Amino acid sequence: MYTELNSILNTTPDSFTQGEFVLLSDRQSDASFLIHHFLSLYLRARCKVCFVGLVQSFNHYSAISQRLGVSLTQAKEKGQLVFLEGQKESLSVLIPQENDTGSQAMDFLSNGEEGGDGSEEWGPPVLLVDDLSVLLSLGVSAGAVLDFSHYCRAIVCSQLQGNVVMLVRCDGEGEEDEGDDEGSERLMKGLTHQCSLTLHVQGLPTGYCRDIHGQVEVCWRRRQGDGQYTQKKLFQYKVHDKGASFFAPGTSSAVL
Repeated sequence: MYTELNSILNTTPDSFTQGEFVLLSDRQSDASFLIHHFLSLYLRARCKVCFVGLVQSFNHYSAISQRLGVSLTQAKEKGQLVFLEGQKESLSVLIPQENDTGSQAMDFLSNGEEGGDGSEEWGPPVLLVDDLSVLLSLGVSAGAVLDFSHYCRAIVCSQLQGNVVMLVRCDGEGEEDEGDDEGSERLMKGLTHQCSLTLHVQGLPTGYCRDIHGQVEVCWRRRQGDGQYTQKKLFQYKVHDKGASFFAPGTSSAVL
């Protein structure tokens, strides 16, 4: 968990917005450090977390979380964390079939107030997915993935008043790259429309820098009357072994 990022988002384990759909994305960079931040944040907040890891093994996430002061093994043992590992379960979980594995994951999140043995009380449920782009490479259409994200938002965010965090990777050098209509750009645009908070990671426009690894654009979207209020801020960052540093915003804007 990165305290500087918590300060930017006005979030702590004791105080965070419920019912939020958070989209993490990157372009020619790596936003995976943000997945580790939100995982450790919600575990510290005593939320019940269902983590769908489509990219790495449990041991990978566990090793990094350990450096951030969180034990995923302990969280699993006490019934706080369910980890669905990799592509071997992705299709059955994310594209529901007769197999009820996906239903079991939602049942785990909906039983948010009690632990596995009923002895502990938990905060709101959280679903994390790293990363949705993998499904496109498996032949799943962008439309089907968007249907899944909409279903998760309806169940977890609206019905259960929990949070959803999803990571997606963008291909190409910019939004002007049209590419395949069923590709990552369509998925990115659809997810952006659904979410209430986005953190987009990209490289520095000036190229490589030893002291700064890249920049993060943070965008808040809130309903205001009949319209939507959008605020954007740009930060530079550097990732360390046990955390990350975020620097003063380069630009800030608000749009009604």
